[in-house]
Amino acid sequence: MGRMGAVSMQPEPWAEPDPQVAAAIRAIYRRKAFPLAVQVRDMLGEVFPDEQFLDLFGVRGKPGYSPGRLALVSVLQATERLTDRQAAERVASDLGWKYALGLTLDDPGFDFSVLSEFRTRVVAGGREQLVLDLLLAALVDKGLVKAGGKQRTDSTHVVSAVRDLNRLELAGESVRAAVEAVVVAVPGWFQTVFDVPGWSGRYGRRIDTWRLPTAQTKRDQLAVDYGTDGHALIEAVYSPAAMVWLRDLAAVQALRIVLLQNYLVTVDKQGRQVIRMRDADRDGLPPAPLRVASPYDLDTRWAAKGDDLFWNGYKVHISETCEDTSPQPEPGVRRVDSPNVITNVVTTDATVPDVVVVEAVHWDLATRELAPGEHFLDSGYASADGVLAARVAGIDMVTPLLADTSAQAKAGAGYDRASFVFDFDAAAATCPQGKVSASWNPVVQDGKPKVVVTFARADCIPCPVRELCTTSKAMRRQLTVPPREVHGLQQANRAAQKDKDWQARYTVRAGVEGTINQAVDLGIRRARYRGIEKTRLQHVFIACAINLIRLNAYWNGHMLDRTRTSHIGRLELALAA
Repeated sequence: MGRMGAVSMQPEPWAEPDPQVAAAIRAIYRRKAFPLAVQVRDMLGEVFPDEQFLDLFGVRGKPGYSPGRLALVSVLQATERLTDRQAAERVASDLGWKYALGLTLDDPGFDFSVLSEFRTRVVAGGREQLVLDLLLAALVDKGLVKAGGKQRTDSTHVVSAVRDLNRLELAGESVRAAVEAVVVAVPGWFQTVFDVPGWSGRYGRRIDTWRLPTAQTKRDQLAVDYGTDGHALIEAVYSPAAMVWLRDLAAVQALRIVLLQNYLVTVDKQGRQVIRMRDADRDGLPPAPLRVASPYDLDTRWAAKGDDLFWNGYKVHISETCEDTSPQPEPGVRRVDSPNVITNVVTTDATVPDVVVVEAVHWDLATRELAPGEHFLDSGYASADGVLAARVAGIDMVTPLLADTSAQAKAGAGYDRASFVFDFDAAAATCPQGKVSASWNPVVQDGKPKVVVTFARADCIPCPVRELCTTSKAMRRQLTVPPREVHGLQQANRAAQKDKDWQARYTVRAGVEGTINQAVDLGIRRARYRGIEKTRLQHVFIACAINLIRLNAYWNGHMLDRTRTSHIGRLELALAA
């Protein structure tokens, strides 16, 4: 492709499959199912037209390789977890890929670096979702996916493509990265300002804990040295004697952020500058969503889930259709269910809670005109406000709302909030003993409207069951209640969750775990690239790859297992077919 700004593109339809390639494929697969790439071309045609990528290219410059073909190569690459070099070799040598791309038998393909440049161009244009949009549009035309049905969503963690660093390693590596960038950008400038041998001794090799001193006093001094060197480098870069554009180097900006987040600069009684690393308990650190974890990827974040999962990276949310399986056909007739199609992928940093993503998922699906009628999610995505907002959009969120978190509810003994009767019209609540609240105060907590209900001490102190109701030192019960609509929804939802019909209906959500496992097999839990934009593009390619794998099975008449099937069960199905 060449340089980003020196490549043009003239969109043109893909050539029909070369007759020689087509004849060879028919001969090779005469009694076997056609490979995935061949099926994609036969069933979907030119699924990624060049003109859809026109805005990513200039009008002048050397003509670039067909972006539509590169998009298909990227998706086929994801189906087999190939490297760029391996994918480029497949384009040059694999008959199925040549057939899908409309290439002649002697077409040499392209250099593998073209794939990296293509991804960079897509990310620079903010079009990470384009490939999935185009594939879904083609499937809508084929009647394989539509709005208004059932869909489900779940998430999984994604480990970043950079090394995990503790705070000492982060400080040292940030200085080292900035030094490397400056030395490369302006050869000859660094040695006019700093003592090269001294800096080379500290930053000549990457910073690793196993190379650092084990004594805590020496590690503390090293932390000070990193901070002092880092501030000295920043001061030099920002001095009038330095080139202004040095300040814009990504590694220099990363160093500035790391220093601000991890170091304090003070002045002692003698007026001398003192640089020290922040103590987490005494000085505080930025919240996790803002805290830089690596100078090489400013988007990656540390996060934890439960007691056993702690990772540095991102989180990906996958949505797919989950329609009911077709009725059982007549004996001896093989049933082939239509495939579940991935309709949306959302990639966030690791610290973003699932509940925050729901609105974005619904927006993306509505934009594609694929909003579901029923959306099945686990409790991590659930909030009463979110369920109500989804209803306004015509989406029924089937999800268990979080249970009452009061001490009484957690203990399963005593009077929790469900034991009280709330009359929003009369602005009063009645306790299980028949006492009416003394006050009803509308408030705003955490930006949301609430009602604080308080009972009178005169009623609570002599109450014979007070210990079942409250252990407050104020000797009276106080409850916080959401607005009427939210309260009613919570009560109805928590009651419905106990119903066997609701539980049976909700079992469809569990199937998304299989999709997560399939995505994991294709490498979705480990980022191949640095930065959230390219990681998001990787996830889109994997989502498209899963869709094509499922469609290939569907087109070839293979049953799609909804659950694990025993070997004897498979034998029975094979005999029936």
